[in-house]
Amino acid sequence: MPLKEVLVVGFGGVGAIYSLIAKRSGLARVTAVARSNYDAVNQTGMHFKSTKYGDIPKWKPDRLCKSVESAADTPYDYVILTTKALPDIVKTPTILAPLLTSPYIDKYPQPAYVILQNGLNVEVDLYQAIKALAQGEPKIIGTSLYIGTNLLAPDVVEHNGFDRPTLGVYRHNNYTASANSPEETAILEGIASILAKGGSTVSVVPEIQRKKFSKNFWNVAFSSLATLTGYTLPSVFRPPPSDSSVKYEPYVATKTAHLINEFTIPTLKAVMEELVTLARALGFPDSDDGLPSSTVDSIINNTASIHVSPESTHVPSMLLDARKGQPIEVEVILGEVVRMAKERNVHVPRIETLYGLLLVVQNQIIRSMESVSQGESLTGKR
Repeated sequence: MPLKEVLVVGFGGVGAIYSLIAKRSGLARVTAVARSNYDAVNQTGMHFKSTKYGDIPKWKPDRLCKSVESAADTPYDYVILTTKALPDIVKTPTILAPLLTSPYIDKYPQPAYVILQNGLNVEVDLYQAIKALAQGEPKIIGTSLYIGTNLLAPDVVEHNGFDRPTLGVYRHNNYTASANSPEETAILEGIASILAKGGSTVSVVPEIQRKKFSKNFWNVAFSSLATLTGYTLPSVFRPPPSDSSVKYEPYVATKTAHLINEFTIPTLKAVMEELVTLARALGFPDSDDGLPSSTVDSIINNTASIHVSPESTHVPSMLLDARKGQPIEVEVILGEVVRMAKERNVHVPRIETLYGLLLVVQNQIIRSMESVSQGESLTGKR
């Protein structure tokens, strides 16, 4: 059986791990596009520190490219997109433009695109761009991904052993679960077999949007809270140290802990209840294969059980981006919820408030980036 040609766009923590997984499968030839960290990886390779895949220094894919343009010289079976979803900064068709324009589209058929990104409706812009090519129905696989990885340095990836993608065919404006066609099944099974053989825990579902919607609950509530307050989640759940020899922060100060319980936690629940109401308007049933009403309490309880621990050090990625002065995924996590709700006359006032406040955070990050860019232009830096 010939190897599948796989292009991974983005070589941060997620892109690097899935390049490794695809290569480990023995079923794929992997080309990776590393943009900001190309020089470091090209020189020394990527060093993986994974509890699952081991300590792997100096690793490289079959081919490493500095841009999508330089990689657009051969046909691909699958293109895996792992960049952050930032449509207010740059849209997906712009990132993938060399694959969506001449001479590529004149020489090669369109590949299947696997969108490994957070948020909702991240597939829409790409779907419309491919549809406009008039080369048949776009082949796009949506995903809901749970992964524990972090880029410690441009050429060092830490991985806690957790990588579980759920895959499903993206169907534009269609949220009903239906059987996959033979062509859809072949496309899904092709990439699922590569990822599974490479070591990832893979699930395939007939309708992916409800899985993505369910995962978005946590980000809407908890990523927003952390980013707007500047504190990680133990600030809501963790009691003060009971032993003077144990030191950690943040924790809930005893003096006003009752107010956190009276107002903060119920507000988080109310935010997620708005998401449940929208889910029903989208047609997701109150069932295990839809979106059960118990989702809200489950998320609250599971999150609390993790962040009461003295060992809790997790920083939500949105807060981490804000701390670094990097754009946050506000549009695909919250903005899309607000727009979907408006289209269906569903009121989500709490989510609209979070969205409005986070837009200020995003705006100031963009302002700072523009100031730095203008300064570098004036001084001749590149």
